[in-house]
Amino acid sequence: MSIDARAIVDPGALLGQRVSIGPWTIVGPDVEIGDDCVIDAHVILRGPTKIGARTRIYPFASVGEGSPALAYDGEPTTLVIGSDNTIREGVTLHRGTIQDRSETRIGDHNLFMPYVHVGHDSVIGSHCIFANNASVSGHCVVGDHVGMGGYAGLPQYRAIGAHAFIGGMSLVLKDVPAFVSVSGHPARAVGINAEGLRRRNFGTETIAQLRRAWATVFRSGLRLDTALSRLEQEDDPSGQLAVFLASMRSARNGLVRPRGKGEEGDA
Repeated sequence: MSIDARAIVDPGALLGQRVSIGPWTIVGPDVEIGDDCVIDAHVILRGPTKIGARTRIYPFASVGEGSPALAYDGEPTTLVIGSDNTIREGVTLHRGTIQDRSETRIGDHNLFMPYVHVGHDSVIGSHCIFANNASVSGHCVVGDHVGMGGYAGLPQYRAIGAHAFIGGMSLVLKDVPAFVSVSGHPARAVGINAEGLRRRNFGTETIAQLRRAWATVFRSGLRLDTALSRLEQEDDPSGQLAVFLASMRSARNGLVRPRGKGEEGDA
């Protein structure tokens, strides 16, 4: 274990093996840091917060602060971060509120580039990449392998399905189905995230099946429930197609759709 003499570590913090803490970092009570974590200089860690093994946190990140929501009144809510995450400079990750889950949860192997924000009570999956200044508001759910471009914004209570991609500077006002790419202000769906799926070794048949499903849902002119029912009846609703359909069935805030014919370009 390596703790710089200029760091302040509360006796109530629990540190794993081979943890490194840099100068001018503050680790508060009820913070648990897993084995082999590296916490750089000028980091603020508040609790109750649990950080998984092999996570790296860069300078000026603020991890585990209480929510700025007006309803939050200092309750001991939690932040749980999985293992092998990279949290870059200036990232802010807030704990939950008792008005919802009382917990913000982040999975494993995520990359949070500088100045990313994850709000209270949100749930982030694993293997996600959030580019600079991407912002996830409170009460959101983001699936595994999601990418968010720089300055993309997600308002409260929205859901992003697994393997979706959010283009840079996009404002996502509705839920995004699994495997779908969206972009614009407001965001519109532009197709299946085929490049991302190829990079993750999805087969050509699976990608083609998802593209056919996309066309049925968004380009056939059918009502959403009719299109989903047709896919469930005519195609094999298992594997990745089942994930695609389930993400649309579970949408709470409507779905991001393609731009309609005759609409002007995004502002």
